[in-house]
Amino acid sequence: MKNNLLVLVIINFLSFIGYTQNEKNYVTEKISDKYAFVDVIKTYERIAVKGYKSVDLFQKLGNASYSNSKLDKAAIWYGELFAMTSDLEPVYYYRYAESLRFIGQNNKADEVIERLKQKSKILTTKI
Repeated sequence: MKNNLLVLVIINFLSFIGYTQNEKNYVTEKISDKYAFVDVIKTYERIAVKGYKSVDLFQKLGNASYSNSKLDKAAIWYGELFAMTSDLEPVYYYRYAESLRFIGQNNKADEVIERLKQKSKILTTKI
């Protein structure tokens, strides 16, 4: 009697597991049909090529290129960013200088590092 009850409980438990597994797969398949992958970086690049310029756009393009180890592209986008403004966080100076060194523009990279040093001196005197 106890064995029959134990077998019945196990079969019942396994049927619930099987049912929930199928349900999750069904839901996942339905969701993936509704959404499409959009390459945001390519979209931003097309916008920039068309002539739209903003600090936020160039920050995103530079950061994405830098993160994906495309330092040649990062140097271009950070160059555009620095052409628009120099009121940026120190990390942008560093990334721009590193990108410039990657493409062989060491003198320009040294200039960017010098500007970073000057900016950090100004920030420390204000505190």
